[in-house]
Amino acid sequence: MKVAIAGAGNVGTAIAKDLQANGHDVLLIEKDPDLVERLRGSLDVTWVAADACEVSSLVAAGMADVDVAVAATGDDEDNLVISLLSKQEFAVPRVVARVNHPDNQWLFNESWGVDVSVSTPQLLTALVEEAVSVGSLVRLLQFEGGSANLVEVTLAEGSPAEGIALADLDIPRDATIVAVVRQDRLVVPRGDTVLSAGDEVLALVIGDAEDAVRRLLVGP
Repeated sequence: MKVAIAGAGNVGTAIAKDLQANGHDVLLIEKDPDLVERLRGSLDVTWVAADACEVSSLVAAGMADVDVAVAATGDDEDNLVISLLSKQEFAVPRVVARVNHPDNQWLFNESWGVDVSVSTPQLLTALVEEAVSVGSLVRLLQFEGGSANLVEVTLAEGSPAEGIALADLDIPRDATIVAVVRQDRLVVPRGDTVLSAGDEVLALVIGDAEDAVRRLLVGP
């Protein structure tokens, strides 16, 4: 998979290092040429010293050939422009954008070409809630501009789903159970998987299906 990352700060270089180590073809675009020269020898990826907010720079970098674009700069305005250009000018299949300021989260949607937005404060809040909440539905990640969410519920005693097989839960068409964590062990969900109190249930939900999933796993 070919991935283009805009921004060679701590976030961008960390992502590039992990992806490169996992065997992906990584293109790292950074507008500060001095920074590119300092980091070039420490990270074995394709470096491009250019402004990722300029169409001509992205053309020269080969953006038309990438599978995923990551807008990882420290500036939300730049990340929105990069996302929009990646999607509209180069039809990049998957665009991931970093949200630096939580108040700007609402802008990072499909109108700006963003498929997945990542806000560090929002993610930390979700992880804290996930760690301490039992019997509550917690949103972990948003996809497709917020129209789809990865949610988690730790089943409480007396949950409507306790002792019920997934095939009998009447899960809505716009939702799917993607994983069950039971006593620190990952259980691949199947129709005959019976849920128990204490299970961490992860589900991918779209739109109004979230309310139905909440009723099934948490209750009215």
